[in-house]
Amino acid sequence: MNIYNDYIKEIEERKALGLHPKPIDGAELLSKIIEQIKDLDNEYREDSLNFFIYNVLPGTTSAAGVKAKFLKEIILGETVVKEITPTFAFEQLSHMKGGPSVEVLLDLALGDNIEIAKEAAAVLKTQVFLYEADTTRLEEALKNGSEIAKDIIESYAKAEFFTKLPEIDEEIQVVTYIAGIGDISTDLLSPGGDAHSRSDRELHGQCLFEHNKDMQNELLALKEKHPDKRVMLIAEKGTMGVGSSRMSGVNNVALWTGIESSPYVPFINIAPVIAGTNGISPIFLTTVGVTGGIGLDLKNWVKQKDADGNTIVDEDGEPILKETYSVKTGTVLTINTKEKKLYNGDEELKDISAAFTPQKMEFMKAGGSYAVVFGKKLQTFAAKTLGIEVPQVYAPSKEITVEGQGLTAVEKIFNKNAVGTTPGKTLHAGSDVRVEVNIVGSQDTTGLMTSQELEMMAATVISPIVDGAYQSGCHTASVWDDKSKANIPRLMQFMNDFGLITGRDPKGKYFPMTDVIHKVLNDITVGDWDIIIGGDSHTRMSKGVAFGADSGTVALALATGEATMPIPESVKVTFKGEMKPYMDFRDVVHATQQQMLKQFGGENVFQGRIIEVHIGTLTADQAFTFTDWTAEMKAKASICISEDETLIESLEIAKGRIQIMIEKGMDNKKQVLQGLVDKANTRITELKTGIKPSLRPDANAKYHAEVIIDLDEIVEPMIADPDVNNEDVSKRYTHDTIRPLSYYGGTKKVDLGFVGSCMVHKGDMKILAQMLKNIEAQKGKVEFNAPLVVAPPTYNIVDELKEEGDWEVLQKYSGFEFDDSAPKGLARTKYENMLYLERPGCNLCMGNQEKAEPGDTVMATSTRLFQGRVVKDSGEKKGESLLSSTPVVVLSTVLGRTPTLEEYEAAVEGIVLTKFKPSQKQLVR
Repeated sequence: MNIYNDYIKEIEERKALGLHPKPIDGAELLSKIIEQIKDLDNEYREDSLNFFIYNVLPGTTSAAGVKAKFLKEIILGETVVKEITPTFAFEQLSHMKGGPSVEVLLDLALGDNIEIAKEAAAVLKTQVFLYEADTTRLEEALKNGSEIAKDIIESYAKAEFFTKLPEIDEEIQVVTYIAGIGDISTDLLSPGGDAHSRSDRELHGQCLFEHNKDMQNELLALKEKHPDKRVMLIAEKGTMGVGSSRMSGVNNVALWTGIESSPYVPFINIAPVIAGTNGISPIFLTTVGVTGGIGLDLKNWVKQKDADGNTIVDEDGEPILKETYSVKTGTVLTINTKEKKLYNGDEELKDISAAFTPQKMEFMKAGGSYAVVFGKKLQTFAAKTLGIEVPQVYAPSKEITVEGQGLTAVEKIFNKNAVGTTPGKTLHAGSDVRVEVNIVGSQDTTGLMTSQELEMMAATVISPIVDGAYQSGCHTASVWDDKSKANIPRLMQFMNDFGLITGRDPKGKYFPMTDVIHKVLNDITVGDWDIIIGGDSHTRMSKGVAFGADSGTVALALATGEATMPIPESVKVTFKGEMKPYMDFRDVVHATQQQMLKQFGGENVFQGRIIEVHIGTLTADQAFTFTDWTAEMKAKASICISEDETLIESLEIAKGRIQIMIEKGMDNKKQVLQGLVDKANTRITELKTGIKPSLRPDANAKYHAEVIIDLDEIVEPMIADPDVNNEDVSKRYTHDTIRPLSYYGGTKKVDLGFVGSCMVHKGDMKILAQMLKNIEAQKGKVEFNAPLVVAPPTYNIVDELKEEGDWEVLQKYSGFEFDDSAPKGLARTKYENMLYLERPGCNLCMGNQEKAEPGDTVMATSTRLFQGRVVKDSGEKKGESLLSSTPVVVLSTVLGRTPTLEEYEAAVEGIVLTKFKPSQKQLVR
């Protein structure tokens, strides 16, 4: 059997699943295909031609290199293929997105054959994915008097690769499809359990709507009925895309409803139209922009007001909504991109100008945000090379300056890291800013997509301006199954070669680590003025400002060291009062959400904004509990304002953990980790000497809102409840239903507990150990009436617990302990009433490998309560995931039910749950 026969066999296997041939990315297979094309009598020649023309992945894949070389041979007349003329070969090269194709085009453009050179130059003028090696060749050729090079560079300076693209349609007709009532998690569009298939776009597309074939068929029927319209996917009475950025979710929607990106690259569609009553989740909206899609905030249901302007509520205190216009499935609407309005026939429904800013319209015209980012860089290079000012082609970045107004923390960070803005100009919220990125994180279930994106944008090495980047293995930590064995080592090799620090060493020098990505990023972020981009919605650090992003934006940050976005508005959060000694900081987090909603009449003022939390005295580990949860608050990001002494303590902790990574052999030849230690030392010196105090907003900064959390009101543990049986479907699974422990009366049955994932830190593990000792002291032994799954977030924490004796306590009470020499090969489906010490990583919170048993009521420290995420429904009962503090989870599993307040207080007596006290210092400048 040769490699081509293996490919044919795979094609037959995929055909049985209703799939087309998998796109080719390997050089060996494509070389065999080319060999068969050259053999005019070969029985597979026709199929081989089709594979070569229509089924090869572009960019820097090894297959793209082979394809570009063969096309060059055809153009030069060294090989003749009647079905691929030189003109068609140039067209093929034009769709290959850089890397080998640009190298070939430059070879031809700068070659001796003037006719071929002109054709190659014409194609090059349409390309934007050029890197330093490519632009250097053009620059050198220009210096040597090449007229072709001059012509190309002049075209780049005019940005003709953008200006000559067709304008977006003035009117876009859409037909509506309501994908769900209430908030729609990206799990509906790309379920966590299908994470392994995300890089196989056609296969992954089958999981749309969580494999609901009825919904998929309804969508197909709509498309068939309205072939001249685009389907608009809607979250009715909710927000679309909550929970994560999930590029795979946008890819799936685009695959089913979007526009073909290229006739020669299969299953890559762009420009989906997505909407929600309450708009699109901020990080998901960024992902929509990556594909040049449209994201609409419909506001088709509005809160009712009384004569005094107060929100009218029902008997449960929930705002009463009124439908202002219908978007029921099958409604035909018109998007007018010139007027920036939504119509039903001649009736104007909504101003949608926020979805059609000049920048967003450029993304739509260019087919996605990457082409605009690279286009601007290429234009800047060309203008600089020619010694001219950059012609104003792209919409000027909005620069908002308010005289006499101070800066919030995020405004300060963006101003410090901004590039390409008007020199000396201070920018406020709403300004469009391109910023340099300090830290980048990639996780394993989106990492393969990130690697594909890097290949497609022809990137081969990490940008030198990035301080550090990490590739984790946390989302596939629970089970080392065949899918993981096939995908993860390949991903780690790619990312390691690209320049990232990787959790798994391709050379096997250190044992594989599955640390939670956000926790590692929290440790390696050593600057409070840093900007962090990570491939997960919980990329929200307690130092600097961090943004969760889709796999493509992560790739862009890795390749360019930059990100582009408007400076967000901020909401200031401060605290007053004093915590009860039996309360956990997690309760403060939940109370913040509860009190905010109460103060603003049910309006979530955090949504889409920065939460500037004046944490003051809490070190990075525990402060991360707050910033992490801000994803569930629907905030764009969060910034912790700390006292100098607290920041120094956090940096010392970070230094120690980075040093452990170095000692394990994780640093690379560029000594990235050592560079971070050096940066931390410099920052500590600045803080101790007063040269540069910790990040503080200005006293006269302007906020969208200010929220004061009264700690005196937090008198019992707080639980985020999915409210699975609420009669109003839109109010289920929202994270906004925060209830006190007493609501459950000590009687609600708990089937499984989970302590783990990114919402816990070392302190939680110590609390768990101490609680077990307390219970044994009180009752003589520890018996679990429900299973308790424990997944520490990082190996560093496990090592520290071992040194301090707490791990030994956990081992004593556990019935299972992870073994790195023999990790689980199958997901657990049944649980016994005992303690499970699982491998560090995401575990149940991710929901892609292990879950609770269907229909279970789970009490968890994690972040996700969406339907089916941690637990699926059974035929008899809805699964529900209640989110609470570590002590509540532990006690619930010991009792097999929710505890009473009295039982809870007794269980935590003598345990220091948190040292949080509101800062007594002025945390402003």
